[in-house]
Amino acid sequence: MSDLDSEAAGPVEPSIGIGVLHLLGKLGSAVDPDAITAAVKEAEAEGVQVVVVAVLGHKADIAFMALHSDLWRLRDFQTRLRQGGLDIVDSYVSLTEMSEYAAGLPEETKQARLYPQLPPEGKPAWCFYPMSKRRNPEQNWYELPFERRKELMYEHGASGRKFAGRVVQLITGSTGIDDYEWGVTLFCGHPDDLKEVVYTMRYDEASARYAEFGPFYVGMVAPIKTVLDRLAQQ
Repeated sequence: MSDLDSEAAGPVEPSIGIGVLHLLGKLGSAVDPDAITAAVKEAEAEGVQVVVVAVLGHKADIAFMALHSDLWRLRDFQTRLRQGGLDIVDSYVSLTEMSEYAAGLPEETKQARLYPQLPPEGKPAWCFYPMSKRRNPEQNWYELPFERRKELMYEHGASGRKFAGRVVQLITGSTGIDDYEWGVTLFCGHPDDLKEVVYTMRYDEASARYAEFGPFYVGMVAPIKTVLDRLAQQ
């Protein structure tokens, strides 16, 4: 049993779905690559799904996307990364969920949204961004009748389905949990797929008229050793 488990509190779990933690970090002089690798391996041994990303641009060097039903497991993983010297510069907390507009989906699709298995094979191009719906006086999503919102979301979903096989999308809920209402994580085979799917779907009224977007993070999914070895060359 690890030190983190020796006096563990009881699990804190959603009644349905699992917790999702995005951590964005920078690797400074204090980072211990062996400790970061060990943190990933220990989390995975405890059943946490960990997606490791080499991030492009100045906002971060590395991203970790961790999924588990018990939020304490996600907190333990975050603690181990900090102990390994990772400078966490941004984060996002959310839960997998079923949209209120998705009641008629097949059970297999519902389970895939609530309990995803990540990362998908053959899709190393990765993007994450948070978003909310507008509440402006003339653009208040929450003043629309349910049937109108459902109609707009069906249109939005139809645009997304054009990218079936090219894009794996996970939308997680964060209302009351983080600064935006949803987190969107995309996995693609090619980076231009990321650009095309976001560009295409922004023309839907649900997005063009009612969506507010947060910062975008983009990078490449790879094993932890590969990412750390490449980043050590910078």
